[in-house]
Amino acid sequence: MELNDLYSSFNIFRAVKSRRTRGTGNLSRMGERRVVYRVLVGEPEGKRPLGRPRHRWEDNIKIDLQKIGCGDVDWIDLVHDRDTWRVLVNAVMALLVP
Repeated sequence: MELNDLYSSFNIFRAVKSRRTRGTGNLSRMGERRVVYRVLVGEPEGKRPLGRPRHRWEDNIKIDLQKIGCGDVDWIDLVHDRDTWRVLVNAVMALLVP
């Protein structure tokens, strides 16, 4: 931890979370007719494999928003207000990642 503070290295986890959140905002503003949007919010069909369910992209976004205290808000509605979404993206990027 001291070496990271000393050299102020780039935190890849923060970059991934920020880009994932920012990209999700762009995808969800595309509209319901686009295939990418349907993949983002759609439910998979068919049988699922045994074991713990895998995290979907939407699940990761919800987890990130819960960590900054916005877990009870519908994130798809927040995306359409670009200024609020930008504040949330910056807050997710500022999360301390172990």
